[in-house]
Amino acid sequence: GVLTMRVSVAFAVYVFLLGLHPAQAEIAVIVNPANPVQTLTARQVAELYLGRTRSFESGDFAVIADQGRDAPLRAQFFKSATSMSMAQVTAYWSRLKFTGQVQPPQNMEGDAAIVDFVRRHHWAIGYVDKAAAPDNKVKTVLILKE
Repeated sequence: GVLTMRVSVAFAVYVFLLGLHPAQAEIAVIVNPANPVQTLTARQVAELYLGRTRSFESGDFAVIADQGRDAPLRAQFFKSATSMSMAQVTAYWSRLKFTGQVQPPQNMEGDAAIVDFVRRHHWAIGYVDKAAAPDNKVKTVLILKE
């Protein structure tokens, strides 16, 4: 009836408005619980993910997990941590790979794969949607907001 029609129109308008402002996830930067690092700054995370530094403050080599190449969370992460767009990040890594000195972080598909990788590797670091970071399996060292 008329009520059903009004409700569906209202819902359609609501969904449309949501689409105009996609909700940005809070991003949790995570490490293995055994890692002595308690917190990292966005700058420290950026340095790791851009290959400018390869180890934690402890001197231990960081094993870096990145989201899949086309993951929306990846674009949001690099924008928040480095202020770079995906095009800039891709160009940056293309130049670095050419020198042969540094390899880009390993791409993994999805939050679950990254949580599992970080849980299994003592010196791993990754980032996931905050809702996907189980406190009992990984340690959150930074929350990035938009």
